Amino acid sequence: MVTVPSSIRSVRAERSGATRDLILTAAERLFAEHGVFAVSNRQVSEAAGQGNNFAVGYHFGTKADLVRAIVRKHDERIERLRLRMLAKLGDSAEVRDWVACLVRPVTEHLATLGSPTWYARFGAQVMTDPALRAIMIDEALSAPPLQELLDGLNHSLPALPFQVRLQRGEMARHLIVHMCADHERALADGTPPASTTWQELATGLIDAIVGLLLAPVTSADPGTSSRE
Repeated sequence: MVTVPSSIRSVRAERSGATRDLILTAAERLFAEHGVFAVSNRQVSEAAGQGNNFAVGYHFGTKADLVRAIVRKHDERIERLRLRMLAKLGDSAEVRDWVACLVRPVTEHLATLGSPTWYARFGAQVMTDPALRAIMIDEALSAPPLQELLDGLNHSLPALPFQVRLQRGEMARHLIVHMCADHERALADGTPPASTTWQELATGLIDAIVGLLLAPVTSADPGTSSRE
């Protein structure tokens, strides 16, 4: 049995890690610009500078596995930011505090990536496909900081019918995903974005989502609302 020296194993691991990073970056960009299923593994390998057209499958497996790896890479950084915000938040009863903790870790992470970036547009593409959307949501919900945030937000909200709460949560998710994608696209294209900075976009999103969550609920009778 031939034993491979640890120094050689270390070099191989570093090369493999560097190759994985190149593939992740290339896939994120191509998926953001063209859509996940419009891009082949071969195109990703070529964009990553890999002569082996099977590099994506070798390092990640299926396309769904590749999408999950991209999401996980960014979510880990976002949740570290959220954890620091939660530590300062304590047991606040203010809806706005919890919504800020939902929004700002995302925009702050995107701001640190510079420009052009692709993750916001990648997220918007992924959310259009039911199977891939489930990956993105499952990865997010598996993070303890986000679970803590959602518990705090739910406790701070007034009583809402269950279906209304689900509906408004979905609306808030769409606002964050697609407004961030639009802002990122404008920065990449060099066109004036609706918000000057990521921080300004975050403030606008927080205002809108707080208003959405606290809006009156219309009853079955269109002439009345449940909070009249």
